[in-house]
Amino acid sequence: MSYSVGQVAGFAGVTVRTLHHYDDIGLLVPGERSRAGHRRYSDADLDRLQQILFYRELGFPLDEVAVLLDDPDADPRAHLRRQHQLLTARIERLQKMAAAVEHAMEARRMGINLTPEERFEVFGDKDPEQYAEEAEARWGGTEEYAESQRRAAQYTKEDWTRMQAEVADWSERYAALTAAGEPPSGEAAMDLAEEHRQHICRWFYECSYELHRGLGDMYVSDERFKAFYDSMGPGLAGHLRDAITANAARHTG
Repeated sequence: MSYSVGQVAGFAGVTVRTLHHYDDIGLLVPGERSRAGHRRYSDADLDRLQQILFYRELGFPLDEVAVLLDDPDADPRAHLRRQHQLLTARIERLQKMAAAVEHAMEARRMGINLTPEERFEVFGDKDPEQYAEEAEARWGGTEEYAESQRRAAQYTKEDWTRMQAEVADWSERYAALTAAGEPPSGEAAMDLAEEHRQHICRWFYECSYELHRGLGDMYVSDERFKAFYDSMGPGLAGHLRDAITANAARHTG
């Protein structure tokens, strides 16, 4: 069985012009011609074309491909083994490249565009991406999450440092308030709860009072958040939850 140049071009995903060029330079001369002089390719020609395309994909120039394929001492199976080894090595390199790109994409998606040194300087031993996957699973489909990611992607090291400074200042004042025995329903506690909400609005997304109440509940129900806030002062997580609730009621009636 033989095939026309158009059929072979379709099989191999190359142009007819490419096949004509391979014929002209002696790299792939079809084994037959029709009575009208048209090229006809045999199965052996297709095998050679496959070898050519493999080597071309691996970056070999055409003259080197011709030398490799026309070596009288070369075993066709040796070509396949060499190509398999080369392709395997390329796959490994590409996989490493893909992993590096994915890592960069993840960092961009998280919006924490800092070097490792800057991250350590800003966040210390707290990994800002520690709960990233869980956060996306919980809120990934919400407008608030999308807005938070959009804003965070624009922040510089200075922005993150300023944000952390605000958190530290607020934490110190709230801890002093609880240590002084101020009730969560008092004006001072509610004012700090409102400041907490405004911090979220300013840096991440528009945090409604309803959303803020939900966050307050999570600060108590999620042991990790509870431990974070309670580390500022004994019982602070529960105190803050109650202050957030009282502040929301104050503003929403």
